[in-house]
Amino acid sequence: MVQFIKIYPDNPNEKEIAKVVKVLKDGGLVIYPTDTVYGLGCDITNSKALERVAKLKGIKLDKANFSFICHDLSNISDYVRQIDTATFKILKRALPGPYTFILPGNNNLPKEFKKKKTVGIRVPDNSIILELVKQLGNPIVSTSIHDEDEVLEYSTDPELIFEKWQHLVDVVIDGGYGDNVASTIIDLSEFEPVVVREGKGSIDFL
Repeated sequence: MVQFIKIYPDNPNEKEIAKVVKVLKDGGLVIYPTDTVYGLGCDITNSKALERVAKLKGIKLDKANFSFICHDLSNISDYVRQIDTATFKILKRALPGPYTFILPGNNNLPKEFKKKKTVGIRVPDNSIILELVKQLGNPIVSTSIHDEDEVLEYSTDPELIFEKWQHLVDVVIDGGYGDNVASTIIDLSEFEPVVVREGKGSIDFL
């Protein structure tokens, strides 16, 4: 039975966070708020859960471009190759924030992502998802939940998200209304930063 859990972003309730973490550890799928749109994700170390996310998105897992939500910069270094000073400065200026950074992956990536040369990393400015990742102890593999409605690309109302997804996931977190603008994607895997998609995050700092 799917759980609909209210968590307040300004002071996430530890008991509610623990409930969601248990679901993630058991291989469940969770929909959660970020500083941009609501996301769908699972524990990065759970193969079955990763397959479920890929199936929901209608793609093969080895072709999927999921991003990893990390708790902080030190968490990022677990999965990416040595970060140079210039890259580190960019990350430090931008995170936590509404950005996805594409970085060269390292050998710690789960086997499902071993073939990938790069990974998308997020550290959203949202206390609910950051607390989840922190308590879980692993990054959460994440993808945004698109809406079929052509006018609204992303659902922002947690109750409507619950109605739509309740038979597909294990938990929907109500963390208040979400945004309908996705993250800005910046590729830092080459010598110069490349803006792949301009979203919510400003690129003035580049």
